[in-house]
Amino acid sequence: MRKPPITVILIACLYLAVGVIGLVFHLMEFKPQHPFQYDIVWVTLVHLIAIVAGAYMLRGSNWARWLALAWIAFHVVLSAFHSLSEFVIHALLCAVLAYFLFRPRVTQYFRAAATPAA
Repeated sequence: MRKPPITVILIACLYLAVGVIGLVFHLMEFKPQHPFQYDIVWVTLVHLIAIVAGAYMLRGSNWARWLALAWIAFHVVLSAFHSLSEFVIHALLCAVLAYFLFRPRVTQYFRAAATPAA
């Protein structure tokens, strides 16, 4: 398997870090003595998706880069209901990630990983 471009490594590590740190942070807030909280299920799922996207981007899975883009796009939509600055930051981050995940060299890496070696 070919080595991923540095941008893929950095973005995948960012997703892994955000997923793991966010998951740990939110699970520490969980109070078992309170009634079941649906929020913890959704928050956990969102962070697990970030971890899966990061891990599989490093493995060269094309679907993982689309999942990563969908993940940040989801955050853009969520932040539209918050402050304007939060929305702008998420939108800019989404644009930057899309640019770096869909450059020709990166696309070539994901295509090469999808084709079986002869």
